[in-house]
Amino acid sequence: MIYTSYFAKLKDLPDHIIPVSICGKAPEWYKGLQYKKLAPKYDFFMTWKHTKDNDYYTKCFIEQVLGVLSVERVIKELDQLLLTHTTSVDYNGDLQKTPRIALICYERPYEFCHRHIVANWLTQQGFECAEWGGDDYGKHDSLQ
Repeated sequence: MIYTSYFAKLKDLPDHIIPVSICGKAPEWYKGLQYKKLAPKYDFFMTWKHTKDNDYYTKCFIEQVLGVLSVERVIKELDQLLLTHTTSVDYNGDLQKTPRIALICYERPYEFCHRHIVANWLTQQGFECAEWGGDDYGKHDSLQ
């Protein structure tokens, strides 16, 4: 299982869920793992900041970010990132086993956010992905 969450909820994540920032710029106080290949590109992000055109943002994110990535490679690189971080003997390089990761950015679960697009992409490719912390916002399909 791969989770998603946001920076304000980091303190609530259990120890076996390792946060991985997927935003362009993490908060200065955040010293955790980062995977910028899943971050939005500056140009379309700044256009979205002014227009709030979610359809434009989604189209650009899918084309410019996800469209150049292989889900298998992303999973492999996340596995490697986690392997360099953990010393747990329970972890064998398989994100389907513990410990788990939470892909982190800024927006709350009910707000438009690229992590929901990433979660949909992962799910469509056969990797279970849900918002951590409850059933209220655990499904990403309505947030695409």
